Amino acid sequence: MSRVSDPVLDEGISPAELDREVRAELSSLARPVAEEVARRLVAAGQLLDSDPELALAHALVARRKASRVAVVREAAGLAAYHAGEWQTALGELRTYRRMTGRETHIAIIADCERALGRPEKAIDMFREADREKLSAEEIVELLIVAAGARGDLGQNDAAVAMLQVRELTSAPDAPWAARLRYAYADALLRAGRREEAREWFARAADLDEELRTDAAERLLELDGIVLDGDTDDESDEDVEDEFRGRAAAGEDDDEGDEDLDDEDDDRDEDDYADDEDDDEDADDYDDEDDYDDEDEDDLDDEDDDLDDDEDDDYDDEDDLDDDEDDQDDAEGDDFDDERDGDADDEDEHLGEDADDEDEKDGDAAEPDDELDGDHGDDADQHGGKDSGKDDSRDDSKDDGSGAGSVSKDDEREERGPRG
Repeated sequence: MSRVSDPVLDEGISPAELDREVRAELSSLARPVAEEVARRLVAAGQLLDSDPELALAHALVARRKASRVAVVREAAGLAAYHAGEWQTALGELRTYRRMTGRETHIAIIADCERALGRPEKAIDMFREADREKLSAEEIVELLIVAAGARGDLGQNDAAVAMLQVRELTSAPDAPWAARLRYAYADALLRAGRREEAREWFARAADLDEELRTDAAERLLELDGIVLDGDTDDESDEDVEDEFRGRAAAGEDDDEGDEDLDDEDDDRDEDDYADDEDDDEDADDYDDEDDYDDEDEDDLDDEDDDLDDDEDDDYDDEDDLDDDEDDQDDAEGDDFDDERDGDADDEDEHLGEDADDEDEKDGDAAEPDDELDGDHGDDADQHGGKDSGKDDSRDDSKDDGSGAGSVSKDDEREERGPRG
């Protein structure tokens, strides 16, 4: 029976859409299970770029039903990487490597190490990689990640030197050529070589017909061009005129504000009910897969945000109803106290759920340790994104996803194979 947290499959998704070789790997499963797993993998692939979180949810359902099938672990790892779940991606792709002996995703594994704050492991993986087992594209992607790890450590000149390879100019038609030039331009800019960086951003943009990088945008920034800057002054004048008009129509605005506040209250109540349902789904999901240890903290933050939003809405209503009697104000205060009490009860309940989940995480870790066996130590030695989601690593990522940023240049520095 499907779990409450399992995402709904579109009826139009067919197992036949899956690659024949992948379907062959599922032949060891019972037919109904194989068909559902195949449909889950198709859904994950379709959503990978547009909705990576939902893609990951489908992939994890497939992993739960077919954890011994290598292609399923591969799909779960790639979906987790796109969703920014670095630890999950690292574990799944390492398992795939142990099951198949393939180094197909070594660059992504190294990039996950960077994202988890271990750039040294990414550099070690580049040094120790068996290049005879890697394609030219895999070597270049791993090089980009390792150079980015050098930048993470503040070794910008070393990053520039690493990227000065023959492939930088010898293979302009290769699918990775634009990304390699982009990584080199970014390293030059970090090293303070602005003019050279501009030249290589331009050369990267010339090759990037599919717009897998933002080289053209970086080039405009270096030239001091802001695309929407010409309309800023006109927009400011329009905003000032709008506020003057509203000030002249004071009574109409007050009535409009009251209507908007009523609509906001209705939306807040609906959102609160939806969030409670989502919280229950998330708890079921965590109990099964043991990957979302951070969900309980996120739920606490959502509860605090809901309490703040609801208190703000109630305070707005008090401001609008200044002419009402003191009895209404007293009732409003009682209502706030009652809601705060409910929120405290819910926080206590979430805390108990977190304790239960920690115990389950400990139990679930033992099977994974048995699967890793003696090979786990070898895989851990080959690890090296200190950015987490603070830096968006432009230098390596196959499909263009990344983490958060502190500044625009740092944002692009962080990412590995997905620039």
